[in-house]
Amino acid sequence: MSTALRAIGRQLDDRASLGHALDELLAGRAEPPALLALGEPTHGIKAFPLLRNDILEHLVERGYRSIILESDYFAASVADDYVNGADTALDTVLSTGFSHGFGAVPGNRELLQWLRVHNAGRAPADRVHFYGFEAPVEYAAAPSPRDCLTIAADYMPPALRPESARDIDALSGEDSEWTNRDAMYDPAASVGGSARAHALRVIADDLVSALHRVGPVLRPAAPAAYDHAVARARTALGLLRYHAAMASLTTDRIADLLSVRAEMMADNLLAILERERLRGPSLLFAHNSHLQRTQSHIQLGADDPSWGSAGALIALTLGDRYLFVATDANPEADPGTLQYELARATTRRALFRAPELRDTLPPTLETAEPIVPGHIPLRPADLDGADAIIFVADTDGTRHQYW
Repeated sequence: MSTALRAIGRQLDDRASLGHALDELLAGRAEPPALLALGEPTHGIKAFPLLRNDILEHLVERGYRSIILESDYFAASVADDYVNGADTALDTVLSTGFSHGFGAVPGNRELLQWLRVHNAGRAPADRVHFYGFEAPVEYAAAPSPRDCLTIAADYMPPALRPESARDIDALSGEDSEWTNRDAMYDPAASVGGSARAHALRVIADDLVSALHRVGPVLRPAAPAAYDHAVARARTALGLLRYHAAMASLTTDRIADLLSVRAEMMADNLLAILERERLRGPSLLFAHNSHLQRTQSHIQLGADDPSWGSAGALIALTLGDRYLFVATDANPEADPGTLQYELARATTRRALFRAPELRDTLPPTLETAEPIVPGHIPLRPADLDGADAIIFVADTDGTRHQYW
């Protein structure tokens, strides 16, 4: 089996071979991708963000003009300002320009440094921008929609502002009601099903609609300010949907939460792609589970919730202009597993096109055990949701503890 897999794999022993394999992959597309998504099987193993950095440098030479990470949509503006020359200490950018503590992940410091040097002295059209596409939710908490609603409402001139917006503060109550971590595990602890939350959803919907209707008047004067207000209103509506899912008593509650989060992420991606449409394609980097076209799964005790990821949702819009490359690693995998077969066919790291891989692998393969907590190994069925797989053999599995 390893001989057959080696024949279809492109060994990525250095940057030159990596670039050549990427060029071959892109050349085989009927349409050039607007979004090339690179996944990782877990956060914190440095081999994957370092691979991302190498891929970005190559793609920038091919016209890519933005990098999008699994980090907060709004916080990322701090990092984007830095890579475009803002006089902010790098350590401050790493702590405030990323969410979830991801600024401490190995490779992200080097990414910002490279982007800043690359962008220096270049015309705006040639600079590489930095974005996040994550919704402002943590594993067991989500913020109040108050700030997003207020920012969106305050942006609008009083004469154009929906009348319902006057009730934002009164209906929002205390922020601690919304950030109650018990709500993740106990629907009764969530404020998301209250009459106040329902009234705030009406306000959020009013703001989204009003901003859309006044766009022809307000956006031409200050596009960035208008787009920011629209993003805030959109995020407020998503947060209220998320809190409503927290309060739900359905058996699919966790899957609903994950799917609402995925919808918010997909909406952010579409907004970024629209902004970048005339400048060039984008490289997206996130966990495999957020990017695959097939249903994503996660094992939570006895539960195995599944949901349509942000990648699956955005592929509905982009079609063949969405390209997803998954990654995995486990050189010590047990025989009879997908990871064992890929490890035997890989020296340092190798790229396999998913259709060729599916045609070559036996149908009886299992999935290897995780190499570290948080690692979600690729399943043979996941090959249906990817265009290619990069398997990394030169990692010892150590994981950086960033939270």
